[in-house]
Amino acid sequence: DVDECSENRCHPSATCYNTPGSFSCRCHPGYHGDGFQCTPDPSSGLKPCEQQQRQAQAQHAYPGSRMHIPQCDEQGHFLPLQCHGMTGFCWCVDPDGHEVPGTRTAPGSLPPRCGPPEPTQRPRTVCERWRESLLEHYGGTPRDDQYVPQCDELGHFMPLQCHGKSDFCWCVDKDGREVQGTRSQPGTTPACIPTVAPPTVRPVPRPDVSPPSVGTFLLYAQGQQIGHLPLNGTRLQKDMAKTLLSLHGSIVVGIDYDCRERMVYWTDVAGRTISRASLEPGAEPETIINSGLISPEGLAIDHFRRTMYWTDSGLDKIERARLDGSERQALFHTDLVNPRAIAVDPIRGNLYWTDWNREAPKIETSSLEGENRRILVNKDIGLPNGLTFDPFSKLLCWADAGTKKLECTLPDGTGRRVIQNNLNYPFSIVSYADHFYHTDWRRDGVISVNRDSGQFTDEYLPEQRSHLYGITAVYPYCPAGRK
Repeated sequence: DVDECSENRCHPSATCYNTPGSFSCRCHPGYHGDGFQCTPDPSSGLKPCEQQQRQAQAQHAYPGSRMHIPQCDEQGHFLPLQCHGMTGFCWCVDPDGHEVPGTRTAPGSLPPRCGPPEPTQRPRTVCERWRESLLEHYGGTPRDDQYVPQCDELGHFMPLQCHGKSDFCWCVDKDGREVQGTRSQPGTTPACIPTVAPPTVRPVPRPDVSPPSVGTFLLYAQGQQIGHLPLNGTRLQKDMAKTLLSLHGSIVVGIDYDCRERMVYWTDVAGRTISRASLEPGAEPETIINSGLISPEGLAIDHFRRTMYWTDSGLDKIERARLDGSERQALFHTDLVNPRAIAVDPIRGNLYWTDWNREAPKIETSSLEGENRRILVNKDIGLPNGLTFDPFSKLLCWADAGTKKLECTLPDGTGRRVIQNNLNYPFSIVSYADHFYHTDWRRDGVISVNRDSGQFTDEYLPEQRSHLYGITAVYPYCPAGRK
């Protein structure tokens, strides 16, 4: 028997069935013909994209199927950008759904720009940039329960926004902020008009809060929750791990801790906000920045000066503000392409950040005031996702998802050395004692590495498997030092 099906003898819109000594072709549902020629069945009323989508969904029911499910727009046409939900690869397609050669991008990188160039290319609006940024975080294909902003043809926010495919809907103002009192229950749709005054603070759902234990522990961001993982020395106490905060509808990316007031701070790329919550039992989260953000990712707290710093990869900007959100100031908005991780050394007064610009990735530094900006590392790096400054060893260390290395250098860029060169897909990293702890997108867990030997010593894989983002360490004391 020869497997004729491997020779693609059937029409692309047909399924091939191999039989001993022969084979047969059968057109997909919604098409008719002999299998060698298949034409869409006009009576089905489905466009080619919808027909292929239905076919792929039927195949998807088989265990082990990794078939791509085409994404169609409201009219049933192929979306110019297609992403494979399971592998994370993205590519552009023509109107017939065929891949445009040379447009495929790897998981974790920025999806290609697809679709015909507009004759007068207007700049993308906040709604469109936010939508693009979220789709990238969702791996191109959001789940039914994940929020994606709805923009009109001019790029403005649609007055009515809904959560995924659910009936939970609300009204927004022209800046995309939720109008208080408009969130509906399933079965009712709020009547929204486009000219509503914006609320001052975005409503935050009451979280489920568990008081953390005393001693040193790790806090990690996992989508809609912040997890709590205690340490016994430097060992992970996996059986004691729990959810600290449940934040429905959020994608928490950056996370850091203010040891003076025992508050955890985080960035949310779904809500475009920066928030904080006390670690005391029953504490409510408080949104402290809720405007002028598109994709806030890295976050760093200076507990001496009561200041926070963050990167925004949607606006290509680095900003700072007081811990209550006041005195906000943009430090850098030039020569940034994909700023992600940020770290602060309050004692020596230095700021560090990574930029995983595909063309020219780099790690930069400046003073905390934004002066004396300079490049520390721009050779032999690929995708520097994670960055941490260890106040005890005085080393700046980073985890690179491109080179797969964990490396350290002195604050002036000298003394660079590789700690571990076989990482999977690190996202964020923190140092504590003689260990590093990093979140990993291939393992969907927290991995620990010994700083001196470079050996992997432990890993924690949460039961609920999804990407882990930022990670930070919480000590029972504030690191000593002067302002």
